[in-house]
Amino acid sequence: MHIIVCIKQVPGTMKVEVDPETGVLKREGIANKLNPYDLFALETALRIKEAIGAKITVLSMGPRQAASVIREAYWMGVDEGVLLSDRRFGGADVLATSYTLAQGIQTLAAADLILCGRQTTDGDTAQVGAELAQWLKMPNLCNVIEIQAMEQEAEIKIDLNQIIQTVRITYPCLLTVEKDIFVPRLPSYRLKKATSERPIKVLTLDDLSDQDARHYGLTGSATQVERIFPPQAEGEHEILFGNGRVLAAAAVERMQLHKLL
Repeated sequence: MHIIVCIKQVPGTMKVEVDPETGVLKREGIANKLNPYDLFALETALRIKEAIGAKITVLSMGPRQAASVIREAYWMGVDEGVLLSDRRFGGADVLATSYTLAQGIQTLAAADLILCGRQTTDGDTAQVGAELAQWLKMPNLCNVIEIQAMEQEAEIKIDLNQIIQTVRITYPCLLTVEKDIFVPRLPSYRLKKATSERPIKVLTLDDLSDQDARHYGLTGSATQVERIFPPQAEGEHEILFGNGRVLAAAAVERMQLHKLL
């Protein structure tokens, strides 16, 4: 079995500037980390590998510094890493991002299973997984909270808010997993030492089958940010004095006033 897990490097801080003209995050010079939701997809792949055997490839799109999250995946037990990195990919919305990932996947060995995290903490769209499946013409399931993988198919439980649905799906397929499907493991120091020289394959636009730059990055994006601005901080506050009974009554009164009760 070949499993591909899509992962992303995201800002590790809330203090991120935005380009006022393009609406794109300015990622240079800030702390970064592996997208937390992707850890659940990684752990799911690793559990399947331990249960029935598999080769795991992680795929990421971003600047060269994004190779660090692929290294982190190596330390958890992933076998191979591929980075899609080209300035022409920059500024992509979910449509262009999913298309670029699909093009990257098509350069790799055929996948039986593709796993994605629910969303990223920088975009929060939760759309890339489903769009990627459409580009690949592959069946997909979202909101996956449990998976029992077998040789030819998997039994999946999906959280549909009001009910939990159980379905069977055959490979190849794409699954978008929810947080807490498994508790992600910590990186291994032993694996860090063992994989220190393991290469990371870097792909540019010139390595893809579709080399039309108009389909990627800002030019390939169907949506554009019209305006973006930081939220205004409300500085008003009120200090109350009195005994516990007085303060409790005042607190209830103000919560009722703001329709919190």
